[in-house]
Amino acid sequence: MGRPLLVAVVAQLVVGLLFPGAASAPAMSYVALGDSYTAAPGLLDPVPGSPPLCTRSVSNYPHRLASATGWELTDVSCASAATVHMTTAQYPDQPPQFDALSPRTRVVTYQIGGNDDNLFQTMVMSCIALNLGNAADVGAPCRDTWGSRFSDDIAANEPAMGAAIARIGTLAPNARVYVVGYPAVLPESGRCYPQVPLSTGDIAYARGVEQELNAAMRRQAEANGASYVDIYTPGIGHDACRDLATRWVEPPVPGQLNATPVHPNAAGQQATADVIGEAVAA
Repeated sequence: MGRPLLVAVVAQLVVGLLFPGAASAPAMSYVALGDSYTAAPGLLDPVPGSPPLCTRSVSNYPHRLASATGWELTDVSCASAATVHMTTAQYPDQPPQFDALSPRTRVVTYQIGGNDDNLFQTMVMSCIALNLGNAADVGAPCRDTWGSRFSDDIAANEPAMGAAIARIGTLAPNARVYVVGYPAVLPESGRCYPQVPLSTGDIAYARGVEQELNAAMRRQAEANGASYVDIYTPGIGHDACRDLATRWVEPPVPGQLNATPVHPNAAGQQATADVIGEAVAA
């Protein structure tokens, strides 16, 4: 039995144990909250009727997970979403994501935080710009420029993150909530210039910032009654420095048409669905 099918079967068994009579009842209501790492821009085709600026794909992990389990999916993920967009409209046709929650909701996945204070975008763009022409692998210009700025932003935003996760429990009191971390974007050591145009020192610096964000997400999940799903650890060895057949995250210049720079590709979305499915089964 293949891994995705095994996950689906086990998940359905768990649903039967946790929710007696589920086989004859309507499908479990699953709400997916998230940013572009959830929405999966670049993976065709877009979800029919979804806001164009959200670039929400039918191939993202919420759709793959719902397909495997039979859950009734409401996917409100949206590219560029931040914690503030859980309770305020992001676009005229993209209302607050928390509007999708209700007492009927039984499963929630939540992957938000990378866009707070434009964390990922600022770090990626500035670190690449500061390393232009750094083929000789000199120093860590991004670390030297930004220092603790990104770490300070994560610390400052952590209370809002916790409040948002706690709010999910209030709006969807019957749901199991899974806070989904971010995958391993960069290698654990070394570099792969120019595929990922950063010095060895800045690879370590940026990797550390992402790990700090994941750690904050884990703390706030555990403090507010949610389960944290570690995507980073399973993704080690599948980072953007790997070859096309191995990586789950694309480098700044993607190696395939249906992909977005520095975002999970189709394999990464499937892997995320598998890991979440295993967390549900556990």
